[in-house]
Amino acid sequence: MQAFTQYTPTKIVFGKDTEKKVGKLAKSGGATKVFVVYGGGSVVRSGLLDRVTKAILDAGLAVKTFGGVKPNPRLSFARNAVKEAISFGTDFVLAVGGGSVIDTAKAVSHGVANPQTDIWDFWSRKKTVEKSLPVGVVLTLAAAGSETSDSAVLTNEETRIKRGLTTDFNRPDFAIMNPELTYTLPKYQVGCGVVDIMMHTLDRYFTLTEHNELTDEIAEGLLRTVIKNGAIAIKDSHNYNAMSEIMWAGSLSHNGLTGLGAVKDFAVHQLGHELSAKFDIAHGASLSAVWEAWATYVFKEKPKRFAQYARNVWGVKESDDEKASLEGIEKTVAYFQSLDMPTSFGQAPEVGIKTEEELRKMADGCSYGNTRTIGSFKVCNREDIYEIYRRANK
Repeated sequence: MQAFTQYTPTKIVFGKDTEKKVGKLAKSGGATKVFVVYGGGSVVRSGLLDRVTKAILDAGLAVKTFGGVKPNPRLSFARNAVKEAISFGTDFVLAVGGGSVIDTAKAVSHGVANPQTDIWDFWSRKKTVEKSLPVGVVLTLAAAGSETSDSAVLTNEETRIKRGLTTDFNRPDFAIMNPELTYTLPKYQVGCGVVDIMMHTLDRYFTLTEHNELTDEIAEGLLRTVIKNGAIAIKDSHNYNAMSEIMWAGSLSHNGLTGLGAVKDFAVHQLGHELSAKFDIAHGASLSAVWEAWATYVFKEKPKRFAQYARNVWGVKESDDEKASLEGIEKTVAYFQSLDMPTSFGQAPEVGIKTEEELRKMADGCSYGNTRTIGSFKVCNREDIYEIYRRANK
């Protein structure tokens, strides 16, 4: 094992009916006024929002709800939520939803604790988060892993820039995880979630770091579990065993455990963020749309690593590392397709790139105007990014 620091303070409360404990959990975290952030109408129609607010009120706490979070969470919504939360006098923010809702709740917590700072200053690196409010989560979608992670993303609609923020202040106090709350998800969202979980693991797994045996074993085991249960869940989202395995894998995939001691890559996420910002494509779909192009472009940096993935995750028997690598990539792409996820731009109707100039603009945006590189497995500059997008544009 290589040197690492692991910090996962989030209390996990997992199982059926666990959302009933939300009031007591918030109160134990010092809450008196809970600001609840949620997305669309599904949490209302299912009765979950009513159950959550009742549990909060039964614990003797005040509550205010604020709904309307969209996928690829918007900066403008988060800014408005900050104003509402400050007016309410909130001292605890609760997310009821998936990754976009959780990331928005994190933004609200930073904004309320720092009322003189525009929250985009944190995401654009002009300011550093030094204090925040506690955040709790009632998870309804297994995907982003934001319920236990130190990261959060926001999309600035005016500039069409999507940025991530990493800080330990992003880590929630608790996460309530009842797999039954995912039963209402449409097939597309289940597929997006499975891809996102896999990619949080793969973006750590594809590293040049060696001699991290246990970390590799954890990552490979998680991937095998998600692949197996994702195939079940995509056909039956009411399968409790499959959905519970996926939900727990989602948290483990992004709390740092699957990459301990290794240098992270996350190039695929950066490539996907540019797609989401420009075309508002679902996050999971943006990742599957670029993964094959990225993988075939970079695998020769260390074929042995891709071959290990192919053999240990997909059961590939090929002894030649380069051939095994390509077979593993092919199996991954085929699996994404079995989930009805796009594996190129042409399979994603939201992405309408028709000219080379548009691809160049995408590469320029992803590289921040050629001022940064992405990735570590292969460090990619603007020209590399352009080539990956070009390969994906089929």
